[in-house]
Amino acid sequence: MLRNFSTDCFTAKRVQAGILLLVLSFVSSVPALAFDFNDVAKKAKQLASTSYKEPPKNISKGLENLNYDQYRDIRYKRDSAYWRTSKLPFELTFFHQGRQFASAVKLNEITSNRARPIPFDARNFDYGKNKLSAQDLKHAGFAGFRVHYPINKASYKDEVVVFLGASYLRAVGKEQIYGLSARGLAVDTALNSGEEFPRFVEFWIERPNANSKQLTIYALLDSRRVSGAYRFVVKPGEQTITEVKSQLYLRENVTKLGIAPLTSMYFFGENQRATSDDYRPEVHDSDGLSIQSGTGEWIWRPLVNPKRLLVTSYGLSNPSGFGLMQRDEKQANYEDLEARYEARPSAWVEPIGKWGPGRVELVQIPTPDELNDNIVSYWVPDQIPKPGTPLNFDYRLSWHKGAQKLPPLSWVTQTRRGHGYLRKPDDSIALFVDFEGPIFKKLAKESKISMRVSVDGNGEILESHVIKNEATGGYRAALRVKRIDDKKPVEMRGFLQTVNTTLSETWSYILPAD
Repeated sequence: MLRNFSTDCFTAKRVQAGILLLVLSFVSSVPALAFDFNDVAKKAKQLASTSYKEPPKNISKGLENLNYDQYRDIRYKRDSAYWRTSKLPFELTFFHQGRQFASAVKLNEITSNRARPIPFDARNFDYGKNKLSAQDLKHAGFAGFRVHYPINKASYKDEVVVFLGASYLRAVGKEQIYGLSARGLAVDTALNSGEEFPRFVEFWIERPNANSKQLTIYALLDSRRVSGAYRFVVKPGEQTITEVKSQLYLRENVTKLGIAPLTSMYFFGENQRATSDDYRPEVHDSDGLSIQSGTGEWIWRPLVNPKRLLVTSYGLSNPSGFGLMQRDEKQANYEDLEARYEARPSAWVEPIGKWGPGRVELVQIPTPDELNDNIVSYWVPDQIPKPGTPLNFDYRLSWHKGAQKLPPLSWVTQTRRGHGYLRKPDDSIALFVDFEGPIFKKLAKESKISMRVSVDGNGEILESHVIKNEATGGYRAALRVKRIDDKKPVEMRGFLQTVNTTLSETWSYILPAD
């Protein structure tokens, strides 16, 4: 019996078409998998399971040999800002490789649930007065990027967040200018073995929509002994909030992990006069470390510029927060119309979830000028997992000015060092600590306020009394201390009280060795 070949082929094609429609129908019913934090975490875990590879240096000698001013003369053209033509609320501009930024950072955009590379194009940069050839730029790439969003006026997109160098980032809120920095991670800071600087090697940035008020950025961190995945949800505004999610993997054991590190500068201030003839009363990006313990105690440590490396810490369990603060926001106390230190933000780290036992560590490094960051603070967990085991820390990082995170009762507004008029000068050290806060408005007029103060074995309290500060409505503690060995520091600690009731945060001060 002869078969009708054309009819059989037609029937077969109909069957195949039906199967194809079923397959397409099934595929269309399955939602596309979006790029998310888990994708970066998988990359970090995979990196940690392999030997570390130094990032390749891909820049020319012409770019590498640029001096500071020459490198700063390379600017991304604002008219070429990423997403500008789409008229989105956020825009991106980019940093060019050069000088110390010898290895390129990979940048990707997440759009339609897929990640695609952001291409480098030298035509989008203005090279200023630099004379760079096509060969100099042949293999160049990105060093980092800026995020722009309108926080001061609707008609202009301000620079609100920067990722540039190692794992550094900086952010500002409304009417702020850049000051201190944050980092993804600190490894073995202030140890004799030397510090390791992990690096963000790749970023994925979610394309916002027309109504977006926040921007999500993923980052892959890598170094010789640590890899990690990060998610930053940036919420610009009066205070710019950066919500951070992290998952770390060790390749090798480390001695110290610094979580949520903050880096700042303290040159001189109220408690430490300038050593040279300087017209400015104070020069610093931050003036103190603030800590909110899990038990409700607040601690304030004024910063110093020591003559020798100074590392101190506070043992805590499940801290509520810590930060490097610029409490003094009065322009008259700085008088620098260019640096504008009074407009620089404070940065506050608020853990999300329980961080367990550990310590907030403060590193203070001698600096001869204001050009070097010499202050570092971070959380050090007591327990560090074995290589290959994930370590998770989530936190909220706020950059603020004006609406600072303050204790509920009262807080230190200034610490001043130095004697007034003395009939008989001696070798004692005088300190004046001012407190302000709402608790003082609630006290009865007859309340007797004193300062409960203690000092370590290298010091002796010669005098301590508290007086009303009629100018501020607060109180001033006046202390006179004698140091036994000038080559050693002195730890001091005190708070205001009436009878047995605490009235203030704890003032925790260190007199550095001479």
